[in-house]
Amino acid sequence: MIGAGISTMKWWKRIGSSLRSGHGPSETNAAPDTPAPPRSRTVDVGWLLDTEKARFIWPEPRRVTLDNPPPRHAKSAGHCPAVIEHEARMFEMLCPIDVRLGFKRGEKGEPQLVNLDGDQASIRTRHLGEMVSLVSEREWRHPERPMLQIITPYVFVADEPVWAMQLPPITHYQKEPWPGLLFGGRIPIHIWPRQLMWAFEWFEPGKPLVLRRGEPWFNLRFEAAEPDRPVRLFEAERTTDLDDYLKGLSAVSNYVDRTLSLYKVAAERRPPRLLVRKERGGEPVAADEPPTT
Repeated sequence: MIGAGISTMKWWKRIGSSLRSGHGPSETNAAPDTPAPPRSRTVDVGWLLDTEKARFIWPEPRRVTLDNPPPRHAKSAGHCPAVIEHEARMFEMLCPIDVRLGFKRGEKGEPQLVNLDGDQASIRTRHLGEMVSLVSEREWRHPERPMLQIITPYVFVADEPVWAMQLPPITHYQKEPWPGLLFGGRIPIHIWPRQLMWAFEWFEPGKPLVLRRGEPWFNLRFEAAEPDRPVRLFEAERTTDLDDYLKGLSAVSNYVDRTLSLYKVAAERRPPRLLVRKERGGEPVAADEPPTT
């Protein structure tokens, strides 16, 4: 994932002002003295699944809730404002599959991924191969640390400047720690709502990587212009505008080295509104509302 450089921050602020005012990016300077509309208490973020099959295996994003007993002391960490504020703004994504992966090299030294459970695995090897892939050895960050990735169907989108930070599952204790590190990342989902990757660097390739369905897989945190505003998360509708926009940024990394160079193009072609709350049975879907303080 790509972080923002200082040189682009002023430009993104102008884009953000146009999005909050309901105008497209090309109208940013049309009425510089127009007062901004009153801000809402929450930052709205939508999510959707960008896939046509096996949608039910992918759990909904959820806000982190820890099953801790009530604090027994006034100075307990459970009363710490910093801890409370941090955990209340953290979301978690659950793993969609059960799998035990191994790494080996073939007869010619080529890196290979192994489904260690073989015929006893709950996921068929062919479908696992469609879901999980080893990164080309030339692209590894370190020559002795294989990298693998899983393309998830999760897409997050907002209609005001919001950055999504992908983190390891830091609020979950792993009884069987992974033999490596999860790649973190940060993307502006108001102009770059692409599918999230689960990318892993295998520090100890001699040890298996065990993923369990239903366990926390990674965490998400959302940053907006005003850090005091909490996030309200809900499922988004794949409108025609959003569908066209997603097609515009699909697979661009296959054609250019740094997708950061396309952020300005994306913002200029962005329609005024991408986020529409999904409805079922004529009613808006439930939202994950922030806790009241």
